[in-house]
Amino acid sequence: MILLRRCSTFLCAWSRPRDLPNMDITGSLDPYVEVHLGNYKMKTKYFEKNQRPEWDEVFAFPKEVLQSSALEVVVKDKDVLRDDYVGRVMIDLNEVPLRVPPDSPLAPEWYRLVGKDGMRDRGELMLAVWFGTQADECFPSAIHAGSTPVDSHLHNYIRGKVYPIYQECAEPFEEDLIIQIEDRVGPNKDEVIGETIIPLIRLQKRADHKPVRPVWFDLRRPGLIDVNQLREDKFYAKIHLRVCLEGGYHVLDESTQYCSDLRPTMKQLWKPPIGMLELGILSANGLNPTKTRNERGSCDAYCVAKYGQKWVRTRTIVDNLNPRFNEQYTWDVFDHGTVITIGLFDNCHLNGDSNHSSHSHMDKPIGKVRIRLSTLEAGRVYTHTYPLLVLHPSGVKKMGELHLAIRFSATSLINVLFTYSRPLLPKMHYAQPLSIVQQELLRHQAVQLVAQRLGRMEPPVRREVVEYMSDARSHLWSMRRSKANFFRLMQVFAGIIAAGKWFGDVCQWKNPVTTVLVHVLFIMLVFYPDLILPTIFLYMFLIGLWNYRFRPRFPPHMNTRISYADVAHPDELDEEFDTFPTSKNSDLIRMRYDRLRHVAGRIQTVVGDIATQGERLQSLLSWRDPRATAMFLLSCLITAIILYVTPFQVIALCLGFFWMRHPRFRHKVPAAPVNFFRRLPAKTDSLL
Repeated sequence: MILLRRCSTFLCAWSRPRDLPNMDITGSLDPYVEVHLGNYKMKTKYFEKNQRPEWDEVFAFPKEVLQSSALEVVVKDKDVLRDDYVGRVMIDLNEVPLRVPPDSPLAPEWYRLVGKDGMRDRGELMLAVWFGTQADECFPSAIHAGSTPVDSHLHNYIRGKVYPIYQECAEPFEEDLIIQIEDRVGPNKDEVIGETIIPLIRLQKRADHKPVRPVWFDLRRPGLIDVNQLREDKFYAKIHLRVCLEGGYHVLDESTQYCSDLRPTMKQLWKPPIGMLELGILSANGLNPTKTRNERGSCDAYCVAKYGQKWVRTRTIVDNLNPRFNEQYTWDVFDHGTVITIGLFDNCHLNGDSNHSSHSHMDKPIGKVRIRLSTLEAGRVYTHTYPLLVLHPSGVKKMGELHLAIRFSATSLINVLFTYSRPLLPKMHYAQPLSIVQQELLRHQAVQLVAQRLGRMEPPVRREVVEYMSDARSHLWSMRRSKANFFRLMQVFAGIIAAGKWFGDVCQWKNPVTTVLVHVLFIMLVFYPDLILPTIFLYMFLIGLWNYRFRPRFPPHMNTRISYADVAHPDELDEEFDTFPTSKNSDLIRMRYDRLRHVAGRIQTVVGDIATQGERLQSLLSWRDPRATAMFLLSCLITAIILYVTPFQVIALCLGFFWMRHPRFRHKVPAAPVNFFRRLPAKTDSLL
């Protein structure tokens, strides 16, 4: 484990007391323990009528809150009106040992309880007290100072946990496959005439594209429950099926752009890991209040991180706009071309919240961070603060910042480099590829299964959290995303467009010196064509070497400009956050439908224009315009003869000088080849 941040923390744990006195008239005792350190006070749960309870609870105090030189541990008796004082233990912090290493064994001791009168006959209490760090195995399950809710029964919900999700959509095979044969007895009326129930655990697992052997299965009459009748009806009918469990595919449960795992379902097909990912969730700063508690802004923040088949959740820091988590986790890395997602959420299941609405019991997203492992240098610890940006119907809003530490460690550089040559997905995706519809359907089912499984755990990761982390709504229509993707596409072609514009200026002789130099370079490349490819690759090498100075120092974060979120229209955002199916009124739907028709019409026109140009190219040899095809064939014959008898350098020089000729030799109207091409027929004449 790397020490992402050695936050020295004071930990206190205990096991059980002994020889406690009787406090009530009936001779019973309902003990619990209070821990006092400076201005902080925490307590355990109490046991009814139990003089030898076992608590096994851990309290943690951050080093920066240590404002006392002694720790006071008080045992009390729970009572109706006023709790009785049993005894206390005072521990000098200067005598508390440092636990190094974090997994070294603890040494609990018996401490004698002292009463208010100074008497030492109040029993004994076993305690373990030490200074530790967030690497301590007790740290995630500890009750932390300043983060404990009023109701102690909520501790299980605010604590952190690791959630391994093994082969989701496959194992464990708890369900049965039911196949029914129906008879169409009338319009819209079917009658089941036979069915078979196949336990999934009996099905064959297929790891490759080889066909499985078909098997005969017994059919039974529907609704047949009696065992004797089942035996008599054993040979009622049979059905011949080829059915198996596919283990060679990878079923996505997240957006394809942010995959965190690309392995096949079957563990037997997994390759050894190429490295390890270590994540430290340190703190969050400047969070915006998400609720009102005691007439002031509040937030109960916790983090969820997802990578591969393991989800993790930090403890909830109650009522703190600058929470400090100081928790760290590790994952095995099988492909560094994957993405880890860290989300920050507001826990809306605690008491004391005054904002109650239809969505008051759904954990609210505060923001998320995505980090692609391939952008990280191996072995380097990145400690950076990432902005938390959330898109609301009113616009984009910065909710605060998340402080993370992350490191990707490679076991072998050769294995990492070899990963670049391997297929991205398992072999079955290429041998028998799934359609886009099948992939989206499987992804939707996978997200639902993950949400159901994580929702049954304690503490639960709720459905809204799973859907937010998995980008479950990314496939829905969004005007903002469409514009963002269009401008991304324009940015991709910006270099080509700029090069074309520059060459156009060269051809127009706007800078005669540059045009003359281009002519000289062109003549050199024509007479020495073997220098063309070396020149291109050397140029790219020099450009990449020059850009090394401006390489990114930290992984990229959410960008509102690239996302087109800072200039999005409010109605477009409201449409993006609408439910599916829609919940808006008919007038608003009509307006948005007309706007969608307008945008789709423009896209339709552009697609049609591109198709028209391609069809004109095909018509050159299709004889749809016999005169045009005859002219083109004659020109091809003449061109072939000229190219055969004329050296290539002469042809290249003539064409280059013609393209870069002076503007006084140019005409304002389009050239003859362009006019010829535009007159070629397309299939638009056959469209309705």
